[in-house]
Amino acid sequence: MQPTSPKTGWFPIVLRMEDAHVLVIGGGNVAANKVQLLVQTGARIEVLSSDLCDELRILAEKKEIAHQALDVTAADVRVRLPHCRLVYIATNDKALNRSLATLCLEANVPVCSVDDPGFSSFITPALSIRGEVQIAVSTGGAAPVLARRLRARIEELLPAGLNKLAAFMQNARLPLRDKLPDPSERRRVWESFLDGKGQKLALEGKTEQATQELNRLTEGHRQQGEVWLVGAGPGDPDLLTLAALRLMQDADTVLYDNLVSPDILNYVRRDAERVFVGKQRNHHTLPQQDINAELIRRAKAGERVLRLKGGDPFIFGRGGEEMEALVDAGVSFRIIPGISAANGCAAYAGIPLTHRDCAQACLFLTGHARADGTLELAWEKIALHGQTVVIYMGLNALPSLCQQLQAHGLPADWPAALIEHGTTPRQRVFTGTLSSLPETSVTHKVTSPTLVIIGEVVRHRVVPLHP
Repeated sequence: MQPTSPKTGWFPIVLRMEDAHVLVIGGGNVAANKVQLLVQTGARIEVLSSDLCDELRILAEKKEIAHQALDVTAADVRVRLPHCRLVYIATNDKALNRSLATLCLEANVPVCSVDDPGFSSFITPALSIRGEVQIAVSTGGAAPVLARRLRARIEELLPAGLNKLAAFMQNARLPLRDKLPDPSERRRVWESFLDGKGQKLALEGKTEQATQELNRLTEGHRQQGEVWLVGAGPGDPDLLTLAALRLMQDADTVLYDNLVSPDILNYVRRDAERVFVGKQRNHHTLPQQDINAELIRRAKAGERVLRLKGGDPFIFGRGGEEMEALVDAGVSFRIIPGISAANGCAAYAGIPLTHRDCAQACLFLTGHARADGTLELAWEKIALHGQTVVIYMGLNALPSLCQQLQAHGLPADWPAALIEHGTTPRQRVFTGTLSSLPETSVTHKVTSPTLVIIGEVVRHRVVPLHP
């Protein structure tokens, strides 16, 4: 009878197992996979099995494991349990596995009955080990093949010599702590080391040169604030740039907008302070001048401040105003562009922004209307054939927009599209004409953020597969 299933979780077997007694029941390839992980931990491994596969036989001959050749019974296991740290069960007899696992559970000894999570108190994650660097991937026993595939992808990303880098940082950790008692200062030095040539030297095992580089960074270190104006893209986290991801992990504080989704904020360093300064129609959490002042204040206090904006900071993101304020205040800053809403949303909707048959130019506009709902734009330059017009924040002024374009020369059946919540799982795309688009937005209850695209390129739309 199946026992009440314990709460199962992955168990970090590679940690603190030196000289611990681990019992492995089974002598086949599955057992061998577990043993190969265990031998790296310094554990005392005892294998109970009448036969051994070639891999385990070699380990037994090298005295890396102790082998007891027997047909395992409950009595064999019971007598060993008081001295065991862990038990792995991997025989071909499922009934035997379950009965032995029940013994372990009753004795409160952690047990893994391989591929049988209901009779296991822990599972072993897919592990990538590079010396002191240990990366575990677990699906909670739900999909072990997926975990192994993910581990294989991680293995491809891990540089050679990672164990040397970790060993170098371990040896240098306490001396650096003596030189720089402030944890935030030490973190910055290590980040500079890893982002610069120090990492390469340590990976190659050039300890002396790596030490010299670390000393140089330590002696020349001065906690100095900086602001990073970073574009977060139009919504899909997969569209973040590598540069944006790195700075999101390094920032002390993040000031973010309304268009930055929780999925994107998940990539920010966990202990970073997050400050919402978003702008919505007719409501600003912080006026722009106050945002500028906050960036300057925090940077001058020594913080690394990430100003995270939806899309690109220099396309209707007021990045230019913030940059000028930082220059006037003498604050160092960096700019990381992002994929703009225009090209990101258009691409996910399958609409080309330019096409040699009908659009040789593309015009970006902001659709903020006056209090009475009207727009003041250079209509004679907008209502032209041969170009695409992309309007940000144009949903509320859509009736006026479509009316003015028709009044200034574009036909009523001129193609147009709405892209709501572009690049996100909530994306909806509506195509129509200048005459039909306002009614479409009302009928389908379209909400912001929505991008408006006007031009013959809409006729070339092809619905793409989801990226």
